[in-house]
Amino acid sequence: MVCDSNILIYAAEPGDTLCLPYVERAEAMIASVTRIEVLGFPRFGLLSADQQARLQTIVASTIELPLDEEVIQRAIPLRQQKKMSLGDAIIAATALEYGVPLVTRNVEDFQHITGLDLRNPFAPNA
Repeated sequence: MVCDSNILIYAAEPGDTLCLPYVERAEAMIASVTRIEVLGFPRFGLLSADQQARLQTIVASTIELPLDEEVIQRAIPLRQQKKMSLGDAIIAATALEYGVPLVTRNVEDFQHITGLDLRNPFAPNA
């Protein structure tokens, strides 16, 4: 499964029980852009040292899938179909290319994508 950036951020919160089990699975993966989104957001420096360390540990311990030509070729038509962020297009394209579910809280951002298996840890039936 590919974990969206928001799943890693929630998983790093103390006491999280919804998202941490997803990122701790052996099959948990992230798109390369997720590392940039999670560790590169402007307010990262405002987090406590403990929060920063938890996020860095989660990112470092999760398999990172490359932004290769196949993922790029899948992301291009996703952005052409509907306005979406570059990061979301790359994350969705990565999940599609590897044929795995995408775990996200923001299912609305991705539900228009045919063939994308979405999992929401916050959904009542998750």
